[in-house]
Amino acid sequence: MENGLARGERSPYQRDRDRIIHSIAFRRLRYKTQVFVAPDGDHYRVRLTHSLEVAQIARVIARILRLDEDLTEGLALAHDIGHPPFGHAGEEALDAALHKAGGFDHNANTLRTLMRIDSPYPHHDGLNLTWETLEGLAKHNGPVANPTWALRELNAAYDLELGTHASLEAQVAALSDDIAYDNHDIDDGLRAGFLELDELLAHPFIAANWGEVERRYPDISRERQLAELLRSQIGTMVNDLVAESQKRLVGVESVEDVRAAGRPLIAFSAAMEEGERAFKRFMYEKLYYHPEQLETAKRARAVLAELYAAYSQEPVLMDESWIDTLPRTEPERSRHIADYIAGMTDRFAITCHENIYGRTPAGLSNV
Repeated sequence: MENGLARGERSPYQRDRDRIIHSIAFRRLRYKTQVFVAPDGDHYRVRLTHSLEVAQIARVIARILRLDEDLTEGLALAHDIGHPPFGHAGEEALDAALHKAGGFDHNANTLRTLMRIDSPYPHHDGLNLTWETLEGLAKHNGPVANPTWALRELNAAYDLELGTHASLEAQVAALSDDIAYDNHDIDDGLRAGFLELDELLAHPFIAANWGEVERRYPDISRERQLAELLRSQIGTMVNDLVAESQKRLVGVESVEDVRAAGRPLIAFSAAMEEGERAFKRFMYEKLYYHPEQLETAKRARAVLAELYAAYSQEPVLMDESWIDTLPRTEPERSRHIADYIAGMTDRFAITCHENIYGRTPAGLSNV
């Protein structure tokens, strides 16, 4: 019993996962940019659907490798919670706005959101997650040699051993993220008309699986062939990761062994890693840095920069609860304003900008 209420028979990691899913920050991912800002189409991915897809892939891998599935799933679900509106464009805008206050980093903001900002419980700040979940979120991309101010503050209060590699579960979640967006961004890029189909299918990272799909299913529609291609690509990457990781895990008996390994133990093979990096370069050139994407990102940065300027000059424009807790001194004051903006969804940021400036920001969606 906790405060007289039965909480059920859940492990600490199940409780973490459930608290993440029930959090306000997680719900807001429904209206936060994945690749395309504020997409008009119903079928484009947003941060929420991406996070669910990452969690599905991560849980499959964790089960095969006999890791803790609940810890893995919680890490995958929470990994993008710190993203501001408009994705990386929004992150760049807030980083620039906070250049005198330590900058902004979405990874550190994930921890800040879960440990300080989203606080629904009566006796503690944050969601009161386990050390392993927080550590995995802090270091899912590897040891952190130079933490930003936000991560330094949190680490000082709750040592996350930033200099070591994270758990196997965190490593699985990180590479599941790569598997998900490497493949699902193809779907969105083709849907938007930003990727040339013939050029995509000829890329070495894609070509072998595409040839096999055409051989096995010559008589089905191109749409179904492409759906099969994405499934095949995901399966190929998952199988490669599992095989390479199993090799690296031989002789590893404990968490201490994982931290002492000095390298990631969850990994792609050298050939897969090289191919995946080459494909990422292709996707950056053709999709993420597409001229229309860059123009939309420029407009999105301007919206958040103008919001930050407005709230800095007139804090009364923020919601009442944020006005009441506004610090008087710097850099805490500037960081508080950035916290408010970072928690916004794309559509709420657009609405706030319209209310303040009397005009709807133009050109914020190119699909």
